[in-house]
Amino acid sequence: MATLTPPVHARSSGLLVGIAAASIGIIYGYDSSNIGAALKFIAADFGLGDAGKQALATAVVIGEIVGAILAGWLANRIGRKRSMVAVGATYCLFALFSAFAPTNATLLGARLLLGVTVGVSIVVVPVFVAESAPPRTRGAMLVAYQVATILGIIGGYVIGYFLAGHGAWRWMLGLAAIPALLVMLMLITMPDTPRWYISKGRVDEARATLRAIDPDADVDTEIGEMQRALTEESGGRITEMFRRPWLRATVFVVGLGFLIQITGINAVVYYSPKLFEDMGFTGDFGTLMLPALVQVAGLAAVIISLLSVDRAGRRPILLGGIGAMVIATGMLIVTYGPMHGAGTPAHILGFTGLVVFTMGFSFGFGALVWVYAGEAFPARLRSQGSSAMLTSDLVANAIVAAFTLSLINAIGGAGTFAVFGGFALIGMVFVYFLAPETKGRKLEDIQHYWQNGGRWPDTTVVENTPRTKVSR
Repeated sequence: MATLTPPVHARSSGLLVGIAAASIGIIYGYDSSNIGAALKFIAADFGLGDAGKQALATAVVIGEIVGAILAGWLANRIGRKRSMVAVGATYCLFALFSAFAPTNATLLGARLLLGVTVGVSIVVVPVFVAESAPPRTRGAMLVAYQVATILGIIGGYVIGYFLAGHGAWRWMLGLAAIPALLVMLMLITMPDTPRWYISKGRVDEARATLRAIDPDADVDTEIGEMQRALTEESGGRITEMFRRPWLRATVFVVGLGFLIQITGINAVVYYSPKLFEDMGFTGDFGTLMLPALVQVAGLAAVIISLLSVDRAGRRPILLGGIGAMVIATGMLIVTYGPMHGAGTPAHILGFTGLVVFTMGFSFGFGALVWVYAGEAFPARLRSQGSSAMLTSDLVANAIVAAFTLSLINAIGGAGTFAVFGGFALIGMVFVYFLAPETKGRKLEDIQHYWQNGGRWPDTTVVENTPRTKVSR
């Protein structure tokens, strides 16, 4: 039986798990924003209109959908860790392909393949963290991925600003290869998750990994619980997700994934330069650095979520964040409607609206998608469950990427944000009635919520939480 190398075995906490997830998040975030910074210059070089710009933004999302569909199978087949190493290697390769693309068609192909890589990452990372982190810090580590994603988004805008004076869009896209290479090298030294080792019968490696990431754990008890959970489940086939008791969980995660994106956050990320230009801002600072400052506010919000998700719980954070998004869309409707062209007052209201919208998303939807993606299903369905949730998320993302500019041209900025605000209200109702509170509960316990028809049975043991007969 293979054993872990001493440097990995010597690590005494799950901190490295969070670092690994964060590293992948930086790549994902940078890819989301660098295309927004580069679009103007790509369009000038290749003679593209709004349809061509939307195609470049959408191509990577279509690839992400393919990657998300394949990710569950890949993560189970070769492991969570090897999947993430493959993400780092292929992302580096396709980022370079994008930078050297001689034609628009070649660039579209490179971004499609880049998207496949990103799609795998956004499924595998939540599974890797959920299966590695101790229950008391699992939520915070999953939210840390969103922190890193926002840092990557900020980096994309800032680098775009400094390169904008030279129109150097190839450098904007190609520089993404550097963090991808560093991530790949770091991940090579890490073990896989204890639960994946158990699923493959590699108990010694599971035990060694569990000791390394959580020295306070009762290793034999944890191993026994994982083995029992795998034994009790009938299998890991995707068809199980569409039968009771997991059908309810599937409806929840697929619906939540769709609502997270259809509310419009990536309209802001992909097309911020256009949005700021329409509000009357000019110059590279107004169209690239101000979007970066909006994301800094989002970073502050997600850090607050990171610090509170394992204390306040998932539901209050989700509902609070969505509420802020609803308020923000009202501010933006006024900015693009009655106050359009009003100068400084409109600039202030519009900038504030985008800040509040981004903060609300980052605090709620943005942070908690990774938590629920990793928590909602039992071990042998976890990869497929995350894949289904993120595929739904990406379908909505593709819709937003493909139609936002056309929607703005058709009904204006006010109408566009009214549509997003309507979806945010639907999201609030959806979360209120369907989202479970999983704070402090072990992954093996959470499955009982769905087995009990969407309610916690009174026999479920919850760490540091008073026992109640029934709760949402």
